Amino acid sequence: MNRGSVILTAVVIYLGVCIGVGLWAMRRTKSSNDFFMGGRNLGPLVIGFAAFSSTLSGFGFVGGPGLVYRMGMSSIWMVVVSAISIAIGFSVVAKRARLLAQLGDCISLPDVAYLRFRSNLVRGLLAVVVLLGVLGYLATQILAMSVVLQEVLRDANFFPDISLGMAVTVSTSVLLFYTVTGGIIASVYTDLIQGIIMVVAAVLVFGTILTTFDGGMAEISSIIAADDAQAMGPWGTIGVFGAMSWVLVFSLGGAGQPHVVTKYMMIKEVRGLRTVIPVMAGAYMLAALLWIGLGLAMRALVLSGRHDVLAAPDMAAAAFLQGFTNPVLAGVVFAALLAAIMSTADSFLNVGTAAIVHDIPNALIGRSVKNELLWARAATVGLSVFAAIIAVYSGELVALLGAFGWGTFAAAFVPVLAIGLNWKRATPRAAVVAIVASLAINFGTRVAGVSAPYSTDMGAVALVVSMFLFIVVSLVDKPAAIDPDVELVMEL
Repeated sequence: MNRGSVILTAVVIYLGVCIGVGLWAMRRTKSSNDFFMGGRNLGPLVIGFAAFSSTLSGFGFVGGPGLVYRMGMSSIWMVVVSAISIAIGFSVVAKRARLLAQLGDCISLPDVAYLRFRSNLVRGLLAVVVLLGVLGYLATQILAMSVVLQEVLRDANFFPDISLGMAVTVSTSVLLFYTVTGGIIASVYTDLIQGIIMVVAAVLVFGTILTTFDGGMAEISSIIAADDAQAMGPWGTIGVFGAMSWVLVFSLGGAGQPHVVTKYMMIKEVRGLRTVIPVMAGAYMLAALLWIGLGLAMRALVLSGRHDVLAAPDMAAAAFLQGFTNPVLAGVVFAALLAAIMSTADSFLNVGTAAIVHDIPNALIGRSVKNELLWARAATVGLSVFAAIIAVYSGELVALLGAFGWGTFAAAFVPVLAIGLNWKRATPRAAVVAIVASLAINFGTRVAGVSAPYSTDMGAVALVVSMFLFIVVSLVDKPAAIDPDVELVMEL
């Protein structure tokens, strides 16, 4: 069996396992609470790896190396602040979100926001933010999964001429089966297995990277620096303002990612959150070795003439795994990567579907749709198809789509949750103003083709403006009454 066939076999076996988990989880998914919250009965180890996989997956393992390959050290700043981001999310959001979820039987972050502000307008606007951000982020996952699948099939000479559109169709079909059957339960349990595999594989692959050149990382760095000194500088090719804007968005923004914070709401006991955070942070930092190492190694290999120029930066991870690692290791990494992407996509579909069938109806008519579980599965199909279309026609790098989704969530949710759950003076009017401002900046500038100077990320601009407006409007607005039980949670 040749190298490509070994990798393809590993991928097929692992995807079969994931489909099996979906079928198993379907028997445990009997209500919308099971579909969205896993029955709020999950352990800290499962939640830790689920939150880690939701944060990284295709964004980090495909998009990350692609950004490093294209921009040099710029995107490293997304990685180095990960521990800070996780610590901030834990200290200001995790515990209160979990307690409020239990208090109000919440299945989404807009539910939590409604409990805090007693405003259906706030809930409805946050649901819109979730939908818009999910489409960008979900497109990231589908595009990443399709890029990997396309490369694996080509290398195995099995459908070597498969187009990206066809790869997207196949990927989305598998994702739909996995998600519609098992809901969030299928996602979090496979996350535990694949998260452990990805951490171990990241260390092993990084060891392979160090032996690719006799001089290790020093030689890799010197080859890239000789071609483009700025790429190996501390800010990469994007410059100091661009890199620092990513630091802002990815450090504070972690407290406003609904697909991550929602995982905290699923844990069985609040005290288990103390275990979740070190598990999540440790796994993320080890797995980030792939983000950094693969991108730099592939750029050096191309510059030194040891590999052809990549057709697209997002091919960096797949090209290295296929050409320079042990085929069994490559197969395991590809398989776990595809499964991790599916689970992360499941997380986004989960929060997006909740927005459609639960949050928006509650905001408009005061109740969820009837037969919520059935409509949740139907909405999952619709969201997947729409995101697949975006993935095919967006023309964006995987990581840039992911960064846009992250920034969209951060600018809207950080003021409302990170500040609002800790500051009693915050008002519903301030939350509305902050959310509207974040949407106007993130989407208005994108539609108009407007960009910030010095490569500054517009998500960072939106985050600063929305936080500023949230604080100022709260200070000048009349204080709003808070439910006594909610106030007690805020004081813990």
